[in-house]
Amino acid sequence: MSAPAPAHWSTRARTGRWAAILAALAVVVALGACDAPSEPEPGPVTTTDPTPAQRAAALVATLSDDDLVGQVIMPAVTFGDPEGAAALVREFRVAGVILMPTSSRGHSAAEAQAMTDAIRAVQPQLGAGLPDLLIGTDQEYGFVTRITSGMTQLPAAMALGAAARAELTRSAWSGVGQELAALGINVDFAPDADVLSSPGNTTIGSRSFGADAVAVGEQAAAAVTGLQTAGVAATLKHFPGHGDTAVDSHTDLPVLRQSRERLDSTDLVPFRAGIAAGVQLVMIGHLDVSAIDPGVPATFSHKVVTDVLRGELGFQGVAVTDALNMAPAQRLSPADAAVRALLAGNDLLLMPPDVAATRTGLSQALASGQLPRARLVEAATRVLTLRFSLARGTRPDPSTVDSQEHRNAAAAVAAAAVTVLSGPCTGPLVAGPVRVTTAAGRDQAGQWLSAALTALGVPVVSEGGSQVHLVGRGDGAEDLAPGAAVTVAMDTPYLLASADSPVRVATYSSTEVAMHALAAVVAGQAQATGRAPVAVSGLPASACR
Repeated sequence: MSAPAPAHWSTRARTGRWAAILAALAVVVALGACDAPSEPEPGPVTTTDPTPAQRAAALVATLSDDDLVGQVIMPAVTFGDPEGAAALVREFRVAGVILMPTSSRGHSAAEAQAMTDAIRAVQPQLGAGLPDLLIGTDQEYGFVTRITSGMTQLPAAMALGAAARAELTRSAWSGVGQELAALGINVDFAPDADVLSSPGNTTIGSRSFGADAVAVGEQAAAAVTGLQTAGVAATLKHFPGHGDTAVDSHTDLPVLRQSRERLDSTDLVPFRAGIAAGVQLVMIGHLDVSAIDPGVPATFSHKVVTDVLRGELGFQGVAVTDALNMAPAQRLSPADAAVRALLAGNDLLLMPPDVAATRTGLSQALASGQLPRARLVEAATRVLTLRFSLARGTRPDPSTVDSQEHRNAAAAVAAAAVTVLSGPCTGPLVAGPVRVTTAAGRDQAGQWLSAALTALGVPVVSEGGSQVHLVGRGDGAEDLAPGAAVTVAMDTPYLLASADSPVRVATYSSTEVAMHALAAVVAGQAQATGRAPVAVSGLPASACR
């Protein structure tokens, strides 16, 4: 609820309306929407449709304070609760929602469709003129994937980094972007633009494209382009870079101790590349960046968000916080966190732990002057500009979901990613029958590999044979199989340094297409063309390239 209206409310409202108009027009100018020549050439009179920025500025000037506050809030809703999601949107009139899982195994495309249908059904009740709601999710692929069945599954980002073929990345992400759009999702909180500088960083791990900043930038830009050409807004994360720390920002505040020079030459490089590619959102991480604003989480740092992201990198899109229900943000009350995040320069508040308290706190800060109206108008205008820009596209036909064309694109990049770090580069990797074994919890990947090998004519046995052992995320030396002929890393490849197998292979992913690509290499029917995008102690990036 808003704070009680002061006695001079009508004067304040009129003054605020003009302030809103002026502030919104300033944002339009910054977005490049008012760049018509001062002396147009004479000619026939034509009319053009207003740009998304112009439409946003006009709409913002008409919004009540409650609706203005709602435009900067994006709470979480859970899969399987469409009625609850619709009720939340109806009550708080927010800019949109992020779909979050209730199961570690993820959810189906049908569940996603049910959620988006229920949320969009509320749209007519929110008032005339408002564009489509933002409906987002974390569909990174790899171990951060919310929709795990019923749609095309890409390998993890590190696999795309190993393939190092931007055109394959762009095609694969365009395909899944079309599928997300067909399911009613118009924002993907991906790709991860973090440069993986620390091998102990399991929070990021295979979510990163790799350790080379320029290569990560090329891949991030390709993923952004693929998603956004499909009509889904991409999000670079976690600014200014979560790759050089082993601390998980979900549970504590990581401190980035690298110099400003290293930030510029490494961590910021992929963000520059993604911004140059036209990315529409950048997510600010809960990170203490010592070289810029020591002791202040980037989420709440004006120096990081406004001075660096806006001023130095020139980003004009939507700056979105990382989830405000994470531990570093919850050191503040929901109201204080929301106000401080907006004052820092963020435009969209993601997953506040208490939506009511967040809205009340923002309304009170606006009424008291703690939150300048111009800052709120600027943020709301950016968010509405994004919403109007996404509303211009047509929703793809449902038949595009899990189509053969898109599965082929995923298979192509998975095949290009397979890396032999030690062992033969031509012919079968092992002779005779194969026995597939796995670390605990990897049964599905083992079954996919066994089936794929069988389909290629390779005998698969349960006893004897040449052992091909699969390990994945979270596995350690105790999960290796001593004496295995082949050890395969289905996540980051660092564990291969501890394996004693003569043949060591990385797929960086445990998807079905990754196991089919692995089977072709094991059978000698395809060459391993990937290169490890991170350094593995004692092993080359590739034994074959």
